[in-house]
Amino acid sequence: MTNPQNLEFISLLKKYDDVIAVNKINLKINSGTYCCLLGPSGCGKTSTLRMIAGHEEITNGKILLENTIINELPPAKRGTSMMFQNYALFPHLNCIDNVAFALKIKKINKIKRYEEATKILKMVQMQNFADRFPGQLSGGQQQRIALARSLITKPSILLLDEPLSALDPFLRIKMRTELKNLQKKLGITFIHVTHSQEEALALADLVVVMNKGIIEQSDTPYNVFNKPKNEFIANFVGSHNVIKDGEKKYAVRMDQIKIKVMKTQSEKFMKIKEIEFQGEKVKICCSDKNNIHMFVLVDDKLFFKNKFELGQNINLDWKKSSSHVLEK
Repeated sequence: MTNPQNLEFISLLKKYDDVIAVNKINLKINSGTYCCLLGPSGCGKTSTLRMIAGHEEITNGKILLENTIINELPPAKRGTSMMFQNYALFPHLNCIDNVAFALKIKKINKIKRYEEATKILKMVQMQNFADRFPGQLSGGQQQRIALARSLITKPSILLLDEPLSALDPFLRIKMRTELKNLQKKLGITFIHVTHSQEEALALADLVVVMNKGIIEQSDTPYNVFNKPKNEFIANFVGSHNVIKDGEKKYAVRMDQIKIKVMKTQSEKFMKIKEIEFQGEKVKICCSDKNNIHMFVLVDDKLFFKNKFELGQNINLDWKKSSSHVLEK
């Protein structure tokens, strides 16, 4: 692979007519990082990825690869490679020709390009499928071929646009493990767009949460989950309750809240409104007389031991240290 290089955005702006898709964001991604751009639909994450790749014009600002401004460079000259959401494999070419296609465009002879393509196919464990066509492959196999084709040019940065979204849940978990292992093996930067919180937390060294064209928080998965910067992060990343106390708001993890059945009513009692079995955990939705909702995650053994039921009066409690202050 090409030597890893740092990537930096300086006041990066993207507008579509009067609509601002990416609003003057600043970010530095160190070389060799697995970075996930996370956010809801329309937050600007895919526009950002496409500007890095050179598939979208930059309205204003700069993208630097190491010390070089790449704004005006064509995609092939940037040292990046993009794996598209729909994989974009050529249906009339077999796997080895799909992977070797970029080398064919560069007029590299057939023997050499097949040699390079075979190395990459072995890397993604698809060497035995070299002669098959995309229509003869499963979704996971197609993804591996698309990944191999993206790596054949030896990029310093690999760009992935929701690469796991078309896969079933079981295969998605398997493939994210393979992506993480491959990134560590290659030592290059992966920038991965996703709207899945679970996917971003599992894969990334750096999670960049975007909303309405801005970066709400850029941090490690641990800090994004345990120390959300504001109410949007706490709600979007999930597994938190946002509690207002005077002028301040706090995030409290659902699994840090203790729930106890009350035999007599009090001013602070709540009622169990919904119960959702999630395997090893059970999610309980409670509400008070003002219809304010709180969510609790309890271990399945604790749930069945206490025999929690709909309509029960309960009390919720948590340690002060479990409350994280949110910015306004």
